[in-house]
Amino acid sequence: MTAPYGAAVGRSEPLVALVERQRASFLADGPPDLALRRNRIDRLLALVLDNADDFADAMAADYGTRPRDGSLFTEILGMVSVIEHTRGHVKQWMRPAKVLPSGRLFGVKAEVHPTPKGVVGVIGPWNFPLNLVVLPATAAFAAGNRVLIKMSELTPRTAQMMAALVPKHFDPTELDIVTGDAQVAAAFAALPFDHLFFTGSPTVGALVGQAAAANLVPVTLELGGKNPVVVGPDADIARAATRIAQGRMINGGQVCVCPDYVFVPEAHVERFCATVRETWRAMFPSILGNADYCSAINDANFARVTALIDDARVKGARVESVTPVGESLPDPATRKIAPTLVRDVDESMALAAEETFGPVLTVRSYRCLDEVVDYVNARPSPLVAYWFGPDDQTFRSFVRETRSGGVARNDFAAQMIPSDAPFGGVGRSGIGAYHGKAGFDTFTHYRSVVGSDLPVTITGRAAPPFSAPMRWTTALALRSARHRTRRRLR
Repeated sequence: MTAPYGAAVGRSEPLVALVERQRASFLADGPPDLALRRNRIDRLLALVLDNADDFADAMAADYGTRPRDGSLFTEILGMVSVIEHTRGHVKQWMRPAKVLPSGRLFGVKAEVHPTPKGVVGVIGPWNFPLNLVVLPATAAFAAGNRVLIKMSELTPRTAQMMAALVPKHFDPTELDIVTGDAQVAAAFAALPFDHLFFTGSPTVGALVGQAAAANLVPVTLELGGKNPVVVGPDADIARAATRIAQGRMINGGQVCVCPDYVFVPEAHVERFCATVRETWRAMFPSILGNADYCSAINDANFARVTALIDDARVKGARVESVTPVGESLPDPATRKIAPTLVRDVDESMALAAEETFGPVLTVRSYRCLDEVVDYVNARPSPLVAYWFGPDDQTFRSFVRETRSGGVARNDFAAQMIPSDAPFGGVGRSGIGAYHGKAGFDTFTHYRSVVGSDLPVTITGRAAPPFSAPMRWTTALALRSARHRTRRRLR
């Protein structure tokens, strides 16, 4: 790992100097007031909205082919409601909370103050290179912090655009941008931040956590995993298949909340697969020259996804490539892979364990829900679990008996629709959450402030010598606590 004092691309100053500059300004100015927090949020949102078209063009160029309208809808418009919810509620979230109210009658005052942590580092991913740095930065601003962002090296045009625009809206002591390769990212992760936020794969997330641990930096890791989908016994098969097929193809399947593998009732598998194929054919009558069909981000990811498909095929899986007539796919020149349906997957295949992150959907059959629950629970907890069907007892049993970052029913990424709902994983799919109040809490230290105006000490009785009255009251309190506990157990 590169030392944290290395310089970012295009900058002569060491990375640690960027952190030190922001921390010095933070300590000198103190926690920002409501007006300044909202002003920083407004400037960040204006930066994005005023340059939305240029950002969409930059991301399309970074990918090779990425639908411009898709970028505007998911990448940019998708963040607006969350940001505006945060801006609208920060005044409420900033207020100190009074605790132990009865103590005030006797001269004990206790409050909990939400205080900013200081300097927050954000490491962004390539699949949503703008949205997934702006949203955590917004939450960090709401909590009163300064922010340093490392943009993904796999989307260099988007990164350079942010690096050029941010100085026009922010002083570097408020927000600064770092660009550079994987070595710069490794050095960035090892910096002495007050909090580090990372979005990416579990493998890289583990390395980020290790690097941050050397400085005892708290981390939020937004990761991924193989998201299961269950088509319930009473689901509308055609509707479920159509929506799952559409969700799988958003951003070319390169989304951490994409459906990865689907459990379908055994009697409905053929109908489900037929509808998926029909949906894909209707969505993509052509692929190679289609500006709405997203490319793999780079050659390495193109090769990785095609290798997963080939490995499954060689080992006996049924692989159906929904390729338009007259086209030859996958195509390394455009890095486009046709939507692919895979059945009869077993545990010897890499596709069974590795997050696909491409236009591939695995379909499995089931006879009873218990076998689905056992399969999901035997694997790392996913970022989201999907269910298609009514909100009935069967669905509630699935929610109760499985573990995932979130649950979405009957629609792609439905768990992200409420602006105030926490978004995050659990276990291997992530540590911590953001969006809404959860984002404010992530970047906030809740500081207890307690004072006593009593003429006698409360806690000083724990110091020797121990008087007889002190021993007697301690024994009485313990007996009372034992009695209450035993009574509850009975």
